[in-house]
Amino acid sequence: MVKHIVAFKFSGTREERDAACSRFAEALRALPSQIECLESMEVGINENPSESWDLVLTAVVPTMADVEVYAKHPAHVAAAGLVKPQIESRACVDYEI
Repeated sequence: MVKHIVAFKFSGTREERDAACSRFAEALRALPSQIECLESMEVGINENPSESWDLVLTAVVPTMADVEVYAKHPAHVAAAGLVKPQIESRACVDYEI
């Protein structure tokens, strides 16, 4: 099993960042029913105003190769497209569990 963790920082006002988080989180939470290799998806929106990162996702897939399958899946590409113009920074860690 592989855990795929990604953190996002969005650009814009607080309201614009909050809207991006809501849109993106809703789309991400729908992905396990659309992507066969995606065993689970957890999405968290940062509630700590003293931190600058906005959203984190944790996904679990069977193999490292499935991370790429997930990343290239049309449903994932569409979800990412909802916020792509607002992504200021992205950090990712993939590791076997």
